[in-house]
Amino acid sequence: MATIHRAPRPTTEPDQKAGPKRFHFPSAFTVLFAVTLGVWLLAFVIPTGAYDTDASTGRPIPGSYASTPNPLSFGDRLMELFMAPINGLYGVMNADGKIGPYESGELYGAAGVFLFVLAIGIFITMAMRTGAINEGVARVAQRMSGRGTVLIAVLMVLFSIGGTTEGMAEETLGFYALLIPLLLALGYDRMVAAATILVGAGIGVLASTVNPFATGVASGAADISIGDGIGFRLLMYVVLVPVAVWWVTRYARKVKADPSHSMVGDSEGDDELRAHGLRVVPKLSFRHKSVLTLVALTFAFMIFAIVPWAQVIHGPDAASYGWQLDWYFPELAALFLMMSLVVGIVGGLGEHRLTETLVKGAGDFVGVGLIIVLARGVTVIMNNSEITGTVLHAMENTVNGTSSWVFGGLMFLINVPLAFLVPSTSGHAALAIPILAPLADFAGVQRSVVVTAFQTASGVVNLITPTSAVVMGGLALAKVRYDQYLRFVLPLVGLLLVLGTGFVALAAAVS
Repeated sequence: MATIHRAPRPTTEPDQKAGPKRFHFPSAFTVLFAVTLGVWLLAFVIPTGAYDTDASTGRPIPGSYASTPNPLSFGDRLMELFMAPINGLYGVMNADGKIGPYESGELYGAAGVFLFVLAIGIFITMAMRTGAINEGVARVAQRMSGRGTVLIAVLMVLFSIGGTTEGMAEETLGFYALLIPLLLALGYDRMVAAATILVGAGIGVLASTVNPFATGVASGAADISIGDGIGFRLLMYVVLVPVAVWWVTRYARKVKADPSHSMVGDSEGDDELRAHGLRVVPKLSFRHKSVLTLVALTFAFMIFAIVPWAQVIHGPDAASYGWQLDWYFPELAALFLMMSLVVGIVGGLGEHRLTETLVKGAGDFVGVGLIIVLARGVTVIMNNSEITGTVLHAMENTVNGTSSWVFGGLMFLINVPLAFLVPSTSGHAALAIPILAPLADFAGVQRSVVVTAFQTASGVVNLITPTSAVVMGGLALAKVRYDQYLRFVLPLVGLLLVLGTGFVALAAAVS
């Protein structure tokens, strides 16, 4: 058998012997601390203001914006900064919209996502401890050794389907531990693995067709059916998904042909992961097959449990089917904790190794959970400073009185900064659409154009925003620095901005 010689891969470790010390981009924690401080300082400059809300729906009333007295003293602002990480974990939003750990109302912090990430970490670590994941990855790598880009394309399409139908986002965090060793074994790097998941699911959310958390909430806020504009959104999906797949597979081919083209190099342990995938694997044992089956069924059940089937099929106001679970992060965290124990028992770990692995899995993923908490803390500062209404009012004035196609393009562009201020797609829709949708009537444009503009802009921004738990958490799991990811994805984001503006302007012109 011929020996395959691979070019040496670039390393992420600096050369200690040669040249002066180079600048190294800070970690995700430092980036988020800087963003938190920047947003906190910005709140001193932007005037405070708010819209009146409809008592029956809680939606902002168009034309009701008014400046409000600054609600926070300097001491209060310091406390907001001090408490941002705590509010990001378990801050509660009261009836007046104020978020704090001692308020009464709905949980706003990311405690549910935090526990979900820890549970995913335990589950994946448990499955890997049994040896089944390594063996399964090696088998897939052998079968797909000459068709890696096909595998990447198929995975991206699957993630995009999850994004366009049910807004798959935080749920993708569990797939990094599965895809990274597989794609490393196929000759790619960690950027390819991160982009397959992030860009794959993100492009689906960007071109949401029936996503109840984006299209559904926005359509309800605009008082239209979720089916209004679905034909145009489906056209966007058909056009934009191949663009995203082309971008990722283009980079993947370059890295496989010449590893020196990698933007991330190797991380510690990558050679070991790659070696595991490249070895010849005998037939999987019954125990390994059982563990892999349990892993696959758990992820499949997760997807079934979170999809709001009735709302996707009949619209956001439809009553749930009797068999519909409507699970969210608390139930999913419990599912993965329970299945971790099942996998450990079936995998033959025994009581000592099972409990040891449980603690190790939570410890390995706690850093990712903290990043998610910090990102949520930034949005708490923006909310409590009452600056979002002022930004929205400025944008409302921008689009008044424009022609239809200009209205469409501007509607897309003004939703871009709003998406940064409110990274939650459902929160963005609930805030902005009641204000922006009625403006379409004056421009002679269908309200579905406003919904499409919102979700497209939100989807583009959420591919890169450092306030997104999905972006920062995913990059932490992939061990890809934020600046490296930006260098990879910003040209694609620029292309999507141009295409998105053109699509929405066209939709407005022909509506």
